[in-house]
Amino acid sequence: MARMIEIGTISSRGQIAIPSSIRTELELTEGEKVIFILEGDTLIVKKVMSPKTWEELTKPIREAVSKTNIKESDIPGIVKRFRKAKKANENSN
Repeated sequence: MARMIEIGTISSRGQIAIPSSIRTELELTEGEKVIFILEGDTLIVKKVMSPKTWEELTKPIREAVSKTNIKESDIPGIVKRFRKAKKANENSN
């Protein structure tokens, strides 16, 4: 996403219109939610991602797995090795 800088104006009721170029870039439509984050004197407005279906949420995982030879039956062993390595790492600190 390209960096965009736009200027808005606050209305007497405290409302700010999001410039159309920003709305287009973020694919914001009427009724969508945004979150406001204040960090010092910086206000961040971030699009709240709409809930996705299970299919949409798991698609990147399925695609990544399809590029490996990991089988579902391999998962418990991988998790066990990861936990063992993590515990060993914590004990060495």
